Amino acid sequence: MSDRTSAQASDAPVQDATVKPVPFRGGGFSPRPIKLIAPLVFIGLIAFWEFGSRASFISQLVLPAPSEAFEAFRQLVTSGMLWKHLGASLQRLVIGWTCGTILGVCFGLMIGLFSLARASLLPLVSALFPVPKIALLPLFIIWFGIGEGSKVATILFGTFFPTVIATYGGVENVDRNLIRMGQSFGLPWASIVRKIILPGALPAILSGFRISASIAIILLVAAEMIGAEFGVGAYILLAGSLMATDQLIAGVAMLSLMGLTVGWLISRAEKALLAWRV
Repeated sequence: MSDRTSAQASDAPVQDATVKPVPFRGGGFSPRPIKLIAPLVFIGLIAFWEFGSRASFISQLVLPAPSEAFEAFRQLVTSGMLWKHLGASLQRLVIGWTCGTILGVCFGLMIGLFSLARASLLPLVSALFPVPKIALLPLFIIWFGIGEGSKVATILFGTFFPTVIATYGGVENVDRNLIRMGQSFGLPWASIVRKIILPGALPAILSGFRISASIAIILLVAAEMIGAEFGVGAYILLAGSLMATDQLIAGVAMLSLMGLTVGWLISRAEKALLAWRV
């Protein structure tokens, strides 16, 4: 008996030595930030573009070199016209997008929380959402005139519907067990909305903000091409009419920078408002 016990005791360390620790697999799908990749991709594309233009296998008439577009942008800055065009566009974009998103969040919450609002407003939103908003610009010009009102209304109307859909979808996807838990603890309706439904729907709402911001920039350019003296869209339209492709590329670059800035601001808002998900 003692020999068997001693044999088992001698085998135990050998078995423990062969056991490998199980790696931790609960990290989720958190993306690992790689800061240098995006600048390198942009620099590589611009360098290839510049080389192609100088080597003449990219036509200068069709697509000018980035250096020529930068020169056109520099002249726009030195002449002072950049701030006039950019200021007019940013004013229209901020007013139209802000009003459209605020109304969209309010209507989306109403549709998600109230049965009467869902029954009356959801079919209307579903019917008007597929309509191209730029097709309504002539109607807005008739209603609000050729000035700022029609341009802001076009952006507002275009950003309203994606925000409604995103907000309503976010409310619908909130875990019902959390709502039942709040009700079982006797929380009032307002506290359930504020502490459970709104935080649960916030990721979808912020994703809707990204989509509506992109739509707002597209509608901004289209609206400014009709009866606008200043604005990035008016500048691009004038450059296209004059076949000034370097100025046209500079205008497109300004739109890209506007989109990147808006996306960065929304990313900062997501990190601040959704820190509880980490």
